[in-house]
Amino acid sequence: MTPMRDQEPAPGRPERRLSTKETAELLGVKPETVYAYVSRGQLSSRRDPGGRGSTFDAEEVAALARRNRRESAGSPGSGGELSVRTRITLIEQDRYYFRGVDATELAARHSYEEVAEWLWTGRMRPGVTFTAPEAAVATARRAVNALPEHTAPTDRLRVAAIAAAAEDPLRFDLSEEAVLGTARVLIPTLVAALPQREFGHLAEGPLAHRLWGRLTGREADEASLRALDTALALLVDHDLAASTLAVRVAASARAHAYAAVSAGLGVIEGPLHGAASGLAHRMLVDVLDRGTAVPVIADELRAGRRIPGLGHRLYQGEDPRARALFALLEEIPRAEPALLAARDVVATTARHAPLHANVDLALAVLTVSCGMPATAGETIFAVARTAGWIAHALEEYGERPLRMRPSGHYVGPRPPQPLPD
Repeated sequence: MTPMRDQEPAPGRPERRLSTKETAELLGVKPETVYAYVSRGQLSSRRDPGGRGSTFDAEEVAALARRNRRESAGSPGSGGELSVRTRITLIEQDRYYFRGVDATELAARHSYEEVAEWLWTGRMRPGVTFTAPEAAVATARRAVNALPEHTAPTDRLRVAAIAAAAEDPLRFDLSEEAVLGTARVLIPTLVAALPQREFGHLAEGPLAHRLWGRLTGREADEASLRALDTALALLVDHDLAASTLAVRVAASARAHAYAAVSAGLGVIEGPLHGAASGLAHRMLVDVLDRGTAVPVIADELRAGRRIPGLGHRLYQGEDPRARALFALLEEIPRAEPALLAARDVVATTARHAPLHANVDLALAVLTVSCGMPATAGETIFAVARTAGWIAHALEEYGERPLRMRPSGHYVGPRPPQPLPD
């Protein structure tokens, strides 16, 4: 959309003009955000004759304010689902796009860091890598190392994020430049804070190389590293998933980026979200041990559990992320047994339910074939999605504060009620 700037009023149309300060107050945003609306083509401005600032059409500003309120609360008749305007990810017709570009093609051609930069800024930075300052890493590692040995990876990441925040005196600066600086430091800090495994010798280079040694004790090979890097890029964002919504709620309250990421990490632990790949991992190991998916699927269904790694509410066909990752895994000889087990699961289930593989099943094939623990998929998911959370936090910082405040529909006893004994 072409930005609208300094437009002249329509002939004969009476206008009431607002200053930048008045416009910001009516929209409930900072003055800088008003100019962001102009650059996005959501508002038109006109230079005030004889003045130094711009002025804005009062009717246009009021219409934008009404639209913001309506989109924040969700439209009537939508089943109560929250609708949030975003320019980050579009999902439609069994494909998904980052800022209008096919996400699977981006992940195939660019590293995780490059895709993250595209998501944040809409600009590609070839060869970019994220590095963390030693002080932040040391603080995060001390905090993580103090946790019990059995601590789950997501808990370690959340503690590392909190520790890194305590080390950053500028964490409350919510300007775009400052938040981007935080993101480029926080993500590698989270990876560096995780315990190193036996052969974790890849301490430099792309983030996927550094993450490898935190996930497995096996020696790295180029094909497996490429699959891990692509998995990170594929998982970087997926519209308003539950954890992303939590991040936007935190950002709406103007929590700093570390706190917003921590909110996302808290939600991602659910078995229907980030932990789903761990369930698929255990299922594939069971299939490999028993030689066939038939008894494994039967046991899952007998226990009243859904089959992990199958189906997705946003895709009628196969999850495009799964399709892209499976294609890479087919190039790794040691992944063949796990791939065959995954195909057996899909084929066995397809006898009764038309369910397709989702990215959790593909991620499970990666973790099983690379000698990673069942929790590795959750770690990959959390590290990858941190970049997407930052993108959504940045968007939310540009919106009216506290707009993520739905009203409760009270269904309890009507007052006045007597005081309890």
